[in-house]
Amino acid sequence: MTIDAKTELYGIIGNPVAHSLSPLMHNAAFAALGLNKAYLAFPVTDIAAALNGLKALGIRGASVTIPHKQAVISYLDTIDPVAEKIGAVNTLVVRDSALHGLNTDWIGANRALGKIVRLKGSHILLLGAGGSARAIGFGLLEAGAKVTVANRTSEKAAALAADLGCPWVPLEAASKIEGDALVNATSVGMAPHTDQIPFPAKALINFPVVMDIVYSPLETKLLAAARVARCTVIDGLEMLLYQGAAQFEIWTGMTAPLAVMRQTLFSLLPKP
Repeated sequence: MTIDAKTELYGIIGNPVAHSLSPLMHNAAFAALGLNKAYLAFPVTDIAAALNGLKALGIRGASVTIPHKQAVISYLDTIDPVAEKIGAVNTLVVRDSALHGLNTDWIGANRALGKIVRLKGSHILLLGAGGSARAIGFGLLEAGAKVTVANRTSEKAAALAADLGCPWVPLEAASKIEGDALVNATSVGMAPHTDQIPFPAKALINFPVVMDIVYSPLETKLLAAARVARCTVIDGLEMLLYQGAAQFEIWTGMTAPLAVMRQTLFSLLPKP
């Protein structure tokens, strides 16, 4: 791809962002469709200054990651109603020096899980009570699923469940629950702490489907245990792919080249 004076710029803002797979994924998608666009990583500590910079430089859109998904909301000109309900933004569109915020995390999770599970009427055990769990829980409820939140900190579980309008249980009691799928929305099992598992392996037989949003490593200890329990597993790459594809479609108005994006992500992951 050739960068010239007509190239439209996009990027990811967060801290840290050096590890992000999004630049290569989105640049591969732009190249596949012959679009004169480029996507860069911007390490940001001062979110207010960064957003002013996006507008001043004419950058067309951005992904937002930790720790700015909530803080960015105060600086938006408009916010998508779904993102407002979730209370977090991971996607920005910049038009005429105005910032519009959206959330595609929930779309990514719903698409990934919805390939295997009929979401409407299903019962999902959601592990975690942070920003990712909030977006995923909201999306599942919007799709008609029943959600139970479990978290090792009961106060956080209760707070998220109250916001979502769903039940919660302490993590130590979650192993007694049966459902259609278990979704890990925590960072437990992420490199370098790959020996950790967020849920008792012996209780995975209660769920025919297990999904982990962690993608480094791709085969977490949770997913390895789920395979032993004969569960269908969904790795973290799927949510990353589908939330990124939704961003691509918002920015371009074109159908995302999923095969190219998926292959690019797989090629970037460390080989076992």
